[in-house]
Amino acid sequence: MTSHHASEPVNPLLDRALYLATMGWAVFPLAPGTKRQPAVKNWEERATTDRTRVRRCWSVNRWNIGVATGPSGLVVVDLDLPKDGDTGPAGADALAALADERGGPLPPTYTVTTPSGGCHLYYLAPAGTRLRNTAKHICANVDTRAGGGYVVGPGSVTDLGAYELADDRDPVELPGWLVQACAERPAAATSRPVEIRSARTDSYGAAALRGEVERVRSAGPGTYNGVLSSAAYTIGRKVGADLIPHPVARAELIAAGETLIGSEHWPPHAREVARVVDAGLAAGAANPVARRRKAA
Repeated sequence: MTSHHASEPVNPLLDRALYLATMGWAVFPLAPGTKRQPAVKNWEERATTDRTRVRRCWSVNRWNIGVATGPSGLVVVDLDLPKDGDTGPAGADALAALADERGGPLPPTYTVTTPSGGCHLYYLAPAGTRLRNTAKHICANVDTRAGGGYVVGPGSVTDLGAYELADDRDPVELPGWLVQACAERPAAATSRPVEIRSARTDSYGAAALRGEVERVRSAGPGTYNGVLSSAAYTIGRKVGADLIPHPVARAELIAAGETLIGSEHWPPHAREVARVVDAGLAAGAANPVARRRKAA
């Protein structure tokens, strides 16, 4: 830790924010004691490695620290423990099993433990890759944060405890098999609209679903919940009219909603995304649109 003279105020969060900026990682303030309340708008654009800006910001409050993964050139793998009611193994066990299955290495890297009992593995994003956030797509209880996402930096404190540095070695590059695993599900790994391939999807329904998926992905901060709910209801009406298969609609809307995780106050986790989508689809299906009649 940094030493201080007796006359200097001790602010460990300032010290930690400066340290992260020196690592070349773009940081921004989170509301004190929180992990999901950025204290600035457009946090991804405003995240900085400028030590003068960092010092000025953290000198006025004991902000928690957000590390914007995209601008930092990082992909952070978030290994979580099963929540109450969840099934499946702990994220660390699931990822280790996947590494064995793929024959890929899982090299030690910069690691931060989280108050919930999980950990964040920091990897360097390979040159030329443009990965996005994923939520439980690689395997059970494993999320990733990349472009459009952030993680809570070490030194930050919440009611549950602190984010603590467990391994301070320099991050290694994200292994190739993990890059592939992140990119295998394009609905979660890219911001482009999803191409829907289904013989049972009416062309009108497919176009509508593409439009609503893009609307969700482009939702502005503070509107995520409402936009996702509205999109699910709109598509649910077409599901009810048999224009779109329910599994296709549900999968694409959930994948779109999950790209928003970590980028603002909502959604807090994948289960809430699924809940909003399911509720909207059910409500919409109960009020189906009239089927379009083909011209004779």
